[in-house]
Amino acid sequence: MVEKAGIMRRFRLACVAILLLAEPRAVIAQSILRDAETEAFFRDISRDLVLAAGLEPRNVQFVLVGDPSINAFVTGGQNVFIHSGLITAADNVNELQGVIAHELGHIAAGHNVRFGEGAGPASKISLLSLVGAALAVAAGAGEAGMAILGLGTAAAQGKFLAFTRDQESRTDQAGAVYLSKAGISGKGSIAFFRKLQGMEFRLAIPQNNEYARTHPLSGTRVNNLVAVYEKDPAWNTPPDKALQAKFERIKGKLIGFVEEPPRVMQKYPEGINTAAALYARAYAWHRSGYPQQAMAEAAKLVALQPADPYYLELEGQILLESGKVDESLPVLRRAVERAPLEPMIITLLGHALVTSEDAKLQAEAEPLLRKAVSLDRENPFTWYQLGVIYDRRGDKSRAALAAAERFSLEGNAMGAMMNARVARAGLPAGTPDFIRADDIMLVAGDALEQRKRKKR
Repeated sequence: MVEKAGIMRRFRLACVAILLLAEPRAVIAQSILRDAETEAFFRDISRDLVLAAGLEPRNVQFVLVGDPSINAFVTGGQNVFIHSGLITAADNVNELQGVIAHELGHIAAGHNVRFGEGAGPASKISLLSLVGAALAVAAGAGEAGMAILGLGTAAAQGKFLAFTRDQESRTDQAGAVYLSKAGISGKGSIAFFRKLQGMEFRLAIPQNNEYARTHPLSGTRVNNLVAVYEKDPAWNTPPDKALQAKFERIKGKLIGFVEEPPRVMQKYPEGINTAAALYARAYAWHRSGYPQQAMAEAAKLVALQPADPYYLELEGQILLESGKVDESLPVLRRAVERAPLEPMIITLLGHALVTSEDAKLQAEAEPLLRKAVSLDRENPFTWYQLGVIYDRRGDKSRAALAAAERFSLEGNAMGAMMNARVARAGLPAGTPDFIRADDIMLVAGDALEQRKRKKR
């Protein structure tokens, strides 16, 4: 995980390799944004949908991807990836729930593990056309050989795209079922597909031929779904007011973080003091290097709801990153008191305590950071802070183990291997920490070996 230098650590960034479902392209690198409030929001708006899909909520993970494009996809088991651009483009929480219902349909149908059903037949066609082309070339008919190869490739692509379109159509219908079971209107789903249709028109994407597409045309999807949704008892059910309020907060916060400050100020001008506007301006001012203005907006947020842990987290974050460590501590302690199970808020307090370099505060930080790790082992920044504490104490073995955990999460196999080796050498054999260091070595060693094979 990589911290965005000089900007709020509240949204934490990580580079991960993501294989897009039903997309015939290579693995790409994306940046992942982590925020305690946003992740809690995803859980809140999706719980009924996850249950309607016959899945266990604790097993489904929602991941926010820092990408301005309007997209969402599933991969790697029960993980739903949602682009930041999708949230900023949505007008209400039901539009987002419609997208989530669709993605849960992919998971419930096992599309991420059935990818080979479509790719397999397509690759066979490609292989046969390659053999036919080779025979034609060998016989002296070079042009005929290339024509055979072209036709074979087109046939393979057509078969694969037909497979993915069928998956998407089935998943649209599954999403409609989940929305119905959860008592959520399909109006948001239809509205979002119409947004996509409008984009297709603006981009001059032909609307009379969907055979070269992985997805059906948005107009086709709307036509297929409207009849289904309009019959549903939940069709005229308005968005949940509490969830809509949370959505607006999240959207404002996200816009403040991902968009250029001048554009943020245009969308949320001074004088508008909704939670979304205050969030957006606080982030924009802080990113621009104006801590006093950022603090003023954060103070207005806290005044709206003095006990809100996320508002307190923001206020404490700005104080901490503005060099006012001592002032940040009581604010962050109150945030943790009000959200004792939010590992990212706990980590932020631990970071502030470590930054102070006071021995008593170091002692307070360690159990907090250990608790944060027990709640979420996948935050490299928490491991980094623990490593700092162990290193200052002179516990080099556990400092190395914390570094190995961090490097492993960041995808740095060499760093993970080297630090795990140091930790294993200094830890008592057979202890949980020793076994963990051994596990990291095995995983890192396998990753390094695979890289070597690719280079050969």
